[in-house]
Amino acid sequence: MKGNVVDLAVAVVIGAAFGAVVTALVDSVLMPLISALVGSPNFDSFAMVTINGNDIKFGVLLTAIVNFLLIAAAVYFVIILPMNKMIEARNRRLGITPAEDEVPEDVKLLTEIRDALQGRSGTVPPAGGANPQV
Repeated sequence: MKGNVVDLAVAVVIGAAFGAVVTALVDSVLMPLISALVGSPNFDSFAMVTINGNDIKFGVLLTAIVNFLLIAAAVYFVIILPMNKMIEARNRRLGITPAEDEVPEDVKLLTEIRDALQGRSGTVPPAGGANPQV
């Protein structure tokens, strides 16, 4: 129990530090690239509608969506993809092959019963135990 709490605490601290790295990557690298293409790094003033004196800012939502997509892409391409490649290379080096999906014992038994019934009568009886000759 104590080890799990320590692991969780370490994960929270590392996650917070990694959040700062990803935010810096998005704010200083990716958003300037978008601003070079689009002209503005944020869309807050884009698609603003005023109804009865209230401002509805669709641009703020668009900015949040773009930021989320950029952060997700950064995490995927900087962390997940290289980590998967590294794990595959390690497994190849150690000769570890992916385990094939094993069929549970109950499914094996049911398959054998089905095959035995098919072999005996040539057909499989209908589900629910109904007798087709009645």
